[in-house]
Amino acid sequence: MNAASRHPARIAARQAPGNGVRYRHGPFGIQVDTPLQELRQLLAWCYGPPARGDDSDIPRFHVRVIHGPLYRRPLFPQALFKADADTPFAPFPRSHAFPLLEWGLNWCIATRAHQYLMLHAGVLERDGHALILPAVPGSGKSTLTAALALSGWRLLSDEFGLLDWRGGLLWPLPRAIPLKNRSIPVIRAFSPKAELGPTFPKTRKGDVAHLRPPEDSRRRQHEPARPGWIVFPRFVAGNPLVLTSLRHSTAFTRLSQNAFNYRLLGATGFDALQGLTRTCRCWSAQFGDLDAMVSALERLPHPQT
Repeated sequence: MNAASRHPARIAARQAPGNGVRYRHGPFGIQVDTPLQELRQLLAWCYGPPARGDDSDIPRFHVRVIHGPLYRRPLFPQALFKADADTPFAPFPRSHAFPLLEWGLNWCIATRAHQYLMLHAGVLERDGHALILPAVPGSGKSTLTAALALSGWRLLSDEFGLLDWRGGLLWPLPRAIPLKNRSIPVIRAFSPKAELGPTFPKTRKGDVAHLRPPEDSRRRQHEPARPGWIVFPRFVAGNPLVLTSLRHSTAFTRLSQNAFNYRLLGATGFDALQGLTRTCRCWSAQFGDLDAMVSALERLPHPQT
């Protein structure tokens, strides 16, 4: 029995013509065409019904997840991701169609959504202010983002901080959080509220299971948040928590290295990043205990006004 059948089935999206389903990720309309029923079931479990107004929306991204080469189907069936005319990845095993779709959508956003300054960061909101967690892979960002989302913070994103430089606001993109390897049992033990899908073994990033975004975060995916804090997290097993205040210039330099399109945007990106770091309180954090880190972030000083 797969994860989709263990959870209450919800209609995830409007049925588009043929094998398509249409739904919304924050500011983006998505249409997924796929003949893979198991993928459609996982989409239904993960994202629930579409937001109102999708009837008139034109999808920003139109993607397909289809069968791989015919000659491999009898013994090693595969799935292939396509975005318009692009095929950015080699085929995945068919059983990994869901992580393939999630990573494919990440590729679409990172390469095409340049109306935003895109930060590689977890982003969460509390009391109207956003916490930005920029980090390189392996820093514990996704685990920390998941723990905060399960502790009362509103999930904006695990992967993309979408900064609209015209108004200085961060826009939500509440999608599934991919937990890898040891993070999977850590989050299962952290909260009984964690709704995890199936574990996909031996992907290109190891074993991966997806945390379903909380219902409140999905319901409020049209509500932006004003930046309040920037914390650069780094997990080091066994180490005590060390939270260090950063100068705005240091935060600017580090954050520019965690942006997908900072250089592409040129002066616009520079001005947006400078305004962001001057607005926020900034820290670096080294931690070895997830509960201690969550508690420390709950006690952060109120953002500057």
